[in-house]
Amino acid sequence: MTLKILLVGCGGMSKKWLEVAQEIDDVALVGFVDIRLEAAEERAREFGVEGAVVDTDLERALATAQPDIVFDCSIPEAHYPVTLAALAHGCHVLGEKPLADTLDHAREMVAAAQSAGKLYAVMQNRRYDRHLLRLKTLINAGKLGTLTTINSDFYIGAHFGGFRDVMPHVLLLDMAIHTLDVARYISNADPVSVYCKEWNPAGSWYARDASAIAIFEMSNGLVYTYRGSWCAEGLPTTWEADWRIIGTQGTATWDGADGLAAQIVLKADGFFSTVTDQEFPMVKARYPEGHAGVIHEFITCVQTGEVPQTICVDNIKSLAMVFAAIESAERGVPVDVVW
Repeated sequence: MTLKILLVGCGGMSKKWLEVAQEIDDVALVGFVDIRLEAAEERAREFGVEGAVVDTDLERALATAQPDIVFDCSIPEAHYPVTLAALAHGCHVLGEKPLADTLDHAREMVAAAQSAGKLYAVMQNRRYDRHLLRLKTLINAGKLGTLTTINSDFYIGAHFGGFRDVMPHVLLLDMAIHTLDVARYISNADPVSVYCKEWNPAGSWYARDASAIAIFEMSNGLVYTYRGSWCAEGLPTTWEADWRIIGTQGTATWDGADGLAAQIVLKADGFFSTVTDQEFPMVKARYPEGHAGVIHEFITCVQTGEVPQTICVDNIKSLAMVFAAIESAERGVPVDVVW
């Protein structure tokens, strides 16, 4: 059976989604929706099949195209109405991050997906990095013992221009969701509470706070720290951040690229324990890296009834970390993370 896909939001990012979709068997692009008709028409010319629906009205496009799946590449504020409309029409939904613009909207969207019996998943493409998969496999094998501490650093001097230069909480809202989701992924834990400090460093080209440090208590007793800035010039980290993972029997580091290292305790016999370098397992990934991995897994799960790892009931926990960190920064006190 061919799965029919309707794209909502025909901006620059949507092109990457459609390039992946065209490579998958038993998938057809049947509609393109955008508030700018010319944007929808452009995507239809590039990727559309004959007779594809092109419209500015989502409800009308859903009724006409009768899609099985909606790709939501709209702006964050539109995820709520787009997802609810798609679910009401009996569609599965794969949406861009973040899941929603508010936690209340996110809760309503998750409930709607559960009530409809449809999949709603989020584009958290970092989870499909092959080096991250090797790191997680090492951790899950117990090589580091019980995890106690995870630290991540994200420092990039990004001169975007445009809306990011003036948006509030630009780092936490626009970028931190990726890093916080990876922390949950590798720790196998849920967030409990957070204390966060935001500020705008001297020399910043942003109008609002572009740097943050957050300390999260996790459900397994682990402490996770996030440090980051959008306006740190020189010696940038990767977009995947720089990581240190500490356990009772050893430590692993990952530079967000191909730099993986680990040492584990061989013998506790003096002031310093005797340690040895630990090799990382080679892992055969089921899905490609990045955006392609999320899309391939989502399509497979629609076809088989499996559940994608970025399903909304899980991803809302990462979103809750973002909003709790913002609340803590605004209030200046630790707050609980709830979803």
